[in-house]
Amino acid sequence: MQPARDVQPADGDLRLTFLASPFGVRDGLAQMLAAPPLGDLAPDLRGTAELVLAEVLNNIAEHAYAAGPGPVTVTLTAEPGGTRCLVVDQGLAMPGGRVPVGNLPSADTAVEDLPEGGFGWHLIHSLTRDLSYHRAGACNRLGFLLPHGG
Repeated sequence: MQPARDVQPADGDLRLTFLASPFGVRDGLAQMLAAPPLGDLAPDLRGTAELVLAEVLNNIAEHAYAAGPGPVTVTLTAEPGGTRCLVVDQGLAMPGGRVPVGNLPSADTAVEDLPEGGFGWHLIHSLTRDLSYHRAGACNRLGFLLPHGG
């Protein structure tokens, strides 16, 4: 998997740093959805962006910063085919140094045997392109493209 590439925000792009806590994530999402480049999207694309970013940011708050909230920086850069996202935090590394696969269980799986979690990663994999992760020093860097059609 390729490292998450740096994105350089330009006019109409957004770089936002906030605390990865339930309230920090909620407020950060609201700011991202109200400003370009996400604020300029059609409602269905903005809803998809909200779903993906909420899953990513809540995972950071719950797992990377399990011992307590810490900073997260999200950079959103408009591209012809979508919005490039880079999410950087200083929490714990992803288990195994890679993004969880996020496979859905078989339809034959009994309700009591369903795994805890992992469904969000299935959504993230399904709704993004160019998903990448690497640990750079004390930072996690998760990058992806939110496609805008086709």
